[in-house]
Amino acid sequence: MSVISQQSAEHYIWGNNCDGWHLVKSKQLSVIQERVPPGSFESRHFHQKSEQFFFVLSGIATIEVEGEVLTVNPLQGVHVGAGKAHQLSNQHNRELVFTVTSTPPSHGDKIEQG
Repeated sequence: MSVISQQSAEHYIWGNNCDGWHLVKSKQLSVIQERVPPGSFESRHFHQKSEQFFFVLSGIATIEVEGEVLTVNPLQGVHVGAGKAHQLSNQHNRELVFTVTSTPPSHGDKIEQG
């Protein structure tokens, strides 16, 4: 067991210059910290098996879930159930930093929406 931080976690880049750090990566649980620059977004998609919880650390997230648009401020979160189409974006002028917790892990369970 060890302390996990952004400096020690596995890093990856996604989308338009966005960062992700695997804080927990097991067969049952995924916890990722992500950084999204202003104007960036993920593709609209859903997960067949994974449910997710997005928790904003800094900045403001805009999350569309099944047609409902939610504004998520620092220290607020949103639960997205399996099968629910969603899209996260940073529509503000400050960097967005959040965690996304998925069970089971969502990698390999992503179905893109057109």
